[in-house]
Amino acid sequence: MSDIYVPGVKSRFDTDKLIEGLMQVERIPKERTEKNIESLESQKTYWQEIGRRINSLRDSARLLYSFQNPFNERIGNSADSSVITATATREAVERDYRFTVKQIAQADRFLSRPLEDNFKVDAGTYTFSVGKDEVSFAFRGGSLKEFTDALNRRGKDKIGASLIAVERGAKSLLIESKVTGSENRLVFSGDAETLAFNTGMVGQSKDSRRDIALDTQDLKRVSDSNLINVEENTLRVKAGASASIPLNPAVQSAPGLILQFETAAETKSADGSSGAAGVPTGPAIPPTGSVTYGGITIENDPTSVTMPNGKAPPPLPPRVDDLRSITLTFSDGSTTTLSPINDSPEFSSAQYRLQDIAGGKAIASIDLTNRNTHRDISIRNIEIFDPDAPTGMAPQNAISIAQDAIINMDGIEIKRPTNTIDDLIPGVTITAKGSSDRPVNLGIQPDREQIKESIISLVGNYNRLIAEVNVVTRNDAQIIEELSYLSDDERNEMKKRQGAFSGDITLNQFKSSLQRAVTTPYLTQSEQDLALLAQIGIGTDVRRSGAGAGYDASRLRGYLEIDEKTLDGALETKLSAIQQLFGYDTDGDLIVDSGVAYAMDSLTKPYVESGGFISLKTGTIDSRISQDKRRIETMERQLAAKESALKVQYGQMEGAYSRMESMSNSLDNFSQQNSNNRR
Repeated sequence: MSDIYVPGVKSRFDTDKLIEGLMQVERIPKERTEKNIESLESQKTYWQEIGRRINSLRDSARLLYSFQNPFNERIGNSADSSVITATATREAVERDYRFTVKQIAQADRFLSRPLEDNFKVDAGTYTFSVGKDEVSFAFRGGSLKEFTDALNRRGKDKIGASLIAVERGAKSLLIESKVTGSENRLVFSGDAETLAFNTGMVGQSKDSRRDIALDTQDLKRVSDSNLINVEENTLRVKAGASASIPLNPAVQSAPGLILQFETAAETKSADGSSGAAGVPTGPAIPPTGSVTYGGITIENDPTSVTMPNGKAPPPLPPRVDDLRSITLTFSDGSTTTLSPINDSPEFSSAQYRLQDIAGGKAIASIDLTNRNTHRDISIRNIEIFDPDAPTGMAPQNAISIAQDAIINMDGIEIKRPTNTIDDLIPGVTITAKGSSDRPVNLGIQPDREQIKESIISLVGNYNRLIAEVNVVTRNDAQIIEELSYLSDDERNEMKKRQGAFSGDITLNQFKSSLQRAVTTPYLTQSEQDLALLAQIGIGTDVRRSGAGAGYDASRLRGYLEIDEKTLDGALETKLSAIQQLFGYDTDGDLIVDSGVAYAMDSLTKPYVESGGFISLKTGTIDSRISQDKRRIETMERQLAAKESALKVQYGQMEGAYSRMESMSNSLDNFSQQNSNNRR
């Protein structure tokens, strides 16, 4: 029995395969066009990559001569960053300073005695204040943890609390201000004060003020009692005399203690002398008398007195002017002389921090030595006190006490409530880190590291662009192998586009122009000393060790090298000239018109600007791709019609064959019937 053929279900002659074979031939132009589109898209990608490389080089070049150039950046360089640091803006002036951090700003931090884990905080209204800010809240009572959580929720950026496990099974409550400065003291009020007192955090304070009473009987080492006078707690020491005021007991120079007194200096005479005797004139001799008679007067002989020979007057004593009259004597016998007093008959006040002048020693006496020949010196109201000492309740276990930062800058003392000070030097923010006994040098300098990084970035982007141009314009595989910094993926991608534009003259000319730009001398104010990149350690062969180094093909491809040692040295000594080497205003119109970076920017601009060379290249490729895509659309319609026509034709052929086969079968059947009938 012959196979049953159903049109559209089964083909007797495998017409689908025949049609597909014919269509493959018909699709060859379409496939060729699709491959052309893929090639064009690859070329577009290559041009875009070159454009990105050019843009990167241009950005690096513009950075080195624009108004945002790193040559104007400033940094603060501290000789001891543990004492003081600084940050600087472009407005800062390049200069060196000497800072002595006497003390850093701190905030109050008070710690309680160890408290049992089951310690309960009573219910009440707890009020805390830091400076002018107040934090108050009602607490319903509870554990230390609940109290600290409640205080932290309401304290925010002013007050904080925490629990410190100082012992096993016991914790201490730490309450701290988060604002530094002597004016921002942490004060407890109401139930908060009761809690602080009950936990041993605060206690009754003691008065640290000590007034030094002046009494003639207590004075020591008096040179002449007639030259010393004490009235109304004022000690007057005449010219040439001295007196010592003992401190019994000796005063320990604790942090915060201030020595304060008032002094006056009264001039005795304008010439500084108390007068001197001249040559003696001898006794006064009365007249001897006379006699007159008859109009005739007879005079007696004058009295004859033998006078001693006159002597020259004694010389005036040398004038002495010395206002450094106050000296402190310490318990170990050493002394220190205070700064000169004011030369004025009016009393003026002077203050000294004992910690600064005593260095931890105990002060045994205050000595007044008047070495002047024409001044009397007086001192009164001598007192020693701590201006920051709290009154009333005082912390018993203070981790730190609220105080201002005290900084000496070039001999000028500055106080600030915070350790970060931005209003002292224009464009500079300094931060005090720790106190120091010695001055620390702080220099505001150009940011040479950033300048160096910008130059290295320029060289790196230049080399990547040159490498890209070398790869796409040449078919030498060695070019890619020389690029040791490439990753495996980057190396494989470069192999795909190698030689893609081997016939492009524009790229080769562009490369030559870039190579000339980095080797051309440029005008600077120091043109004789610095005009070439090679003079600061940048060139195509700067690291080669001489002729014996041998031939290296990679050095002939235009890549730049950096001799960091030479570059670092040039940045230290020729910074201004280096800035001009990259960008310089030669005609004084405030517009840069010369330099390596300027030349690179000018060369690359026509390639990457809107409507530039890269844009035209990619635009042309986009047009060709669009044309090919439209051609493919037309071809697809034609191929679809062709395939449909072939299917119709082969379908008709299949139908005709089926009909012929059916007719043949009918004839065979008819002939067989006739044969049977004749039998």
